[in-house]
Amino acid sequence: MDEKQPNIGRNANILPRKHWKYFACGIVLIYGLFIVAFKELPDEKMHLRFLDVGQGDSVLIQTPEGHNILIDGGPKSEVLKQLSSTLPFFNKEIDFLVLTHPHSDHLEGLVEVLKKYKVHAVLVTGIAYKNSYYKEFLKDLNKLADEGEIKLYTAIASQDFKLGSVYFDTLYPFESLAGKTIKNLNNSSIAFRVLYKDTAILLTGDDESMVEEEILKSGEEISADIFKAAHHGSKTANSYEFLQAVSPGTAVIQCGKNNQFQHPHAETLRTFYRLGIKNVFRNDLDGRVEFEFD
Repeated sequence: MDEKQPNIGRNANILPRKHWKYFACGIVLIYGLFIVAFKELPDEKMHLRFLDVGQGDSVLIQTPEGHNILIDGGPKSEVLKQLSSTLPFFNKEIDFLVLTHPHSDHLEGLVEVLKKYKVHAVLVTGIAYKNSYYKEFLKDLNKLADEGEIKLYTAIASQDFKLGSVYFDTLYPFESLAGKTIKNLNNSSIAFRVLYKDTAILLTGDDESMVEEEILKSGEEISADIFKAAHHGSKTANSYEFLQAVSPGTAVIQCGKNNQFQHPHAETLRTFYRLGIKNVFRNDLDGRVEFEFD
């Protein structure tokens, strides 16, 4: 009896062998992307990352619910590389963006973040300051706010924020600085205490000892487990009295390698030592500094 032969004629619906290779590669690629995407889903933990952006500040917080919070953007556009190596490739959203003050080493990177990421809410002081990057940032920010794309907030101590299970207790400025000028722009920095369960993180931008003293006098709770050294570890900030009240177990210094300001200052490091702050991490020595909280 004649056996049926497979139809291998011109009209046969069979992929050539070389096409099967591409098809198989495509399946493997899709599977790999699925695995990567699955791994990058919110893991019910809080992630705190002090990004390595050189001589400047940039802090990324990811809430257990998946919110992305970016505080400052460092100089130039190094923050974009840090974000792309930290956030999933498909995640181009920043839920809450904070500019502590408009010096270039905190601001420049945010100009590009505002262009390349979908930003939902922004917190600024609104202080008056002449700087080309600041002018561009405010122009883009106000345009997006007018179009209803972004919620824009002006910092004041009486207004706090909550994203998922992470709470932002605003400590400074005590009153709105919108439209005002200040001789020392560092002392206009937004300061706040980040709270997650029983963990507290204190971030004070570049506020110097004068503001530290004012915050102490206010009677606000400032104790923290982790303290980001103010003004990159400068001796004009991080006073003994202030750090004694904060009493952190860990300090992180955001500064660049061989920076011209010689940050961190030896006096600040001595203060840490005198107060028994043994866990001191530095971007210039340790690269990106990361913490994970269950």
